[in-house]
Amino acid sequence: MVECDVKIGAADLYDYNLKYTYGKIINIIAEIVGLAAIVYGVYTANYPLAVIGFMVVVYLPVTLWIRSAQTAALLPAFKKPLHYLLDENGLTVSQGDETQTVSWDNCLKAVSTSRSILLFTSKTSATIFPRAQLGDKTALVIQCISSNMSPDRVNIKC
Repeated sequence: MVECDVKIGAADLYDYNLKYTYGKIINIIAEIVGLAAIVYGVYTANYPLAVIGFMVVVYLPVTLWIRSAQTAALLPAFKKPLHYLLDENGLTVSQGDETQTVSWDNCLKAVSTSRSILLFTSKTSATIFPRAQLGDKTALVIQCISSNMSPDRVNIKC
């Protein structure tokens, strides 16, 4: 059993949004096409094409940052810390008087970034464990997730 309190901020949401967005092949292709347009545009002196390529490359990360900052600032759920409890039954998240438990069977996958551990509870949402806030509990969280989920659904790097 592992318990921890975390406060999700704009940078944590941005990290999640980057991982989620660039996990889709279409967004990776768009970035590659944008980079190719920049290189080709500069090489051939077609500067309007280079500018369009630059806009394609920059658009997605910038809009993700803006959306993350707005979400963190506007949603009440991100104003106060969340209390996480991981045990053999699953993940329990509580804040104030509200509590929600997700069984391990309902967790789709667990992945990591350099900043966070992400436990996906649906295709579009995840529980975010910021490494900086977990501190010495990071290894315990990883161990708890790894021991309660199927190995083919866990891709966490320490």
